[in-house]
Amino acid sequence: MLYQIYEAQRAVMEPFADFAQAAARLYSDPLTPFGQSPLAQRVSASYELVHRLWKDYEKPEFGIRTVPVDGVDVVVHEAIEIDKPFCELRRFKRFSDDPATLAKMKAQPTVLVVAPLSGHYATLLRDTVRSLLADHKVYITDWKNARMVPLDQGVFHLDDYVAYIQEFIRYVQGTYGNCHVMSVCQPTVPVLAAVSLMASRGEVTPLTMTMMGGPIDARKSPTAVNNLAMNKSYEWFENNVIHRVPPNFPGAGRRVYPGFLQHTGFVAMNPDRHLLSHYDFFKHLVAGDDASAEAHRKFYDEYNAVLDMDAAYYLDTIRTVFQEYALVNGTWDVISEEGELERVRPEDITTTALLTIEGELDDISGAGQTAAAHDLCINVPKSRQKHIEVKGAGHYGIFSGRRWREIAYPQVREFIARFNEGPVVPNAKRSAPAKAAARRTAAEPAA
Repeated sequence: MLYQIYEAQRAVMEPFADFAQAAARLYSDPLTPFGQSPLAQRVSASYELVHRLWKDYEKPEFGIRTVPVDGVDVVVHEAIEIDKPFCELRRFKRFSDDPATLAKMKAQPTVLVVAPLSGHYATLLRDTVRSLLADHKVYITDWKNARMVPLDQGVFHLDDYVAYIQEFIRYVQGTYGNCHVMSVCQPTVPVLAAVSLMASRGEVTPLTMTMMGGPIDARKSPTAVNNLAMNKSYEWFENNVIHRVPPNFPGAGRRVYPGFLQHTGFVAMNPDRHLLSHYDFFKHLVAGDDASAEAHRKFYDEYNAVLDMDAAYYLDTIRTVFQEYALVNGTWDVISEEGELERVRPEDITTTALLTIEGELDDISGAGQTAAAHDLCINVPKSRQKHIEVKGAGHYGIFSGRRWREIAYPQVREFIARFNEGPVVPNAKRSAPAKAAARRTAAEPAA
C-alpha cells in the first residue's frame, strides 16, 4: 500500500507544484505588476524552491551533442544497439566530415561502460561518458525503470544482470574485435563475475577492466550503506522495502524496490548537507546569482531522478554481495543461459588488465573494497594491474567533476591505451547482428 499512498500524494501535490512554478515565473518577470514589487525576487525564489521540492523528476537526457577530438568538435548521436526488457545498450556515435579526424576516431579504443543499477539512471555518468568520448568509442548500459517493464517480460535476477553484461561484451567484441570494460560502483561485482565466467569457458575476455568505487569486498572499511545491508536480515528487506507497482504504470503488479524509498535513503545519509544546499539555492535566486542557481538545478535534476529496481535483483544483491560475500568467499554460482550452475572464478582471468579506482573520502564504498579485486584476480600479471586512490574525492568525485577529469581520467585513458592490443574474435564467431553492426560501422562516417 505504501507505493499507492505515495503515488496518490504525488498526484495531489502535482497541481500545487505547477502553480508554484507559474508563480515563480510571474514574480521574476519585471514587466508584470507582480515583478515590480520590492519583494518580488524573494517571493519568486520561495515559489521556485517549493516547485522543486514538490515536482516529479523525470529521467534526464545525456544531452551530449558535441565533443572535442584533438581540438575539432564532432557531433554525437545516441543510438540503441540492443534493446532488452530491463536495459538498453546505448552507443554514442561520433560524426565528422574531416577525414583525418574520422580516421583517428575509428582507430581509437572501444569502451563499454556498465552503469550502476542502484537507484539513479545511467545519465549520472554523463561526465564520465563525455570525457571518454574525446578518446574512445563509447557504449553504455542504460537500465530501465522496472515500473515501466510489463510483468510478462519476466523477473530480473542478479544472474540476468551478469548474462546481460556478457551479451553486451560479446556484441561489442563482434563489432570491433575486442573492447575495454568500465564499471562504476554497484556493477563492479557482476562485471567481475561476467568476465570470470567468460574466462572459465575459454572465451576472449575484454582487454581491460576498470573498476571504480564498487563493493567487491564489502567487509573492508564498511560504510553506513554496507552496515544497513549487513545488519538487517534478508527477510527484513523483503518485508520492509519491497512493494508492488501501482496500476497506473506498465509494470503494474511487479515487485520492486521503489525509487522514492531509495531517494529517501540517499537524503537521509546527509540531511544537513541537502538542507544547506537548498537554502543556498534560495539565497542565490534572491541575489540573482543565475550561474550558481543553475548548477543547483542541474545537480538535483539528476539526483532526484530515481528508478525502481526489480525486487529479485535487489534482494539477490543484498544476499550475494553484502551478506554472504559470495564473490570473495568463492561460493558464488550463477545460472547460465543454458540453465546450468557455473562457479564464479576470478582466478581464471589471465589476459584482462585490471585497474581499480577508489576515492579517499568515499562514504558509499569504503577504502579497500574495490582494490580487493586484485586479491581475487591472482593470475593477472602484476604488470597488468594498477590501483589508484583519488585524494580528496568522495564517491561521485571519482567519476564526475574536476577530480575525475583532472586526476582519474588521464590515468584511465593511459591505462586503456597501454593495453589496447590483444586477442581478436574470429569473424566466424560473430553473430549475425554483430556482423551487420560491423558493416554499418565501416560504411558510416562515424566512430
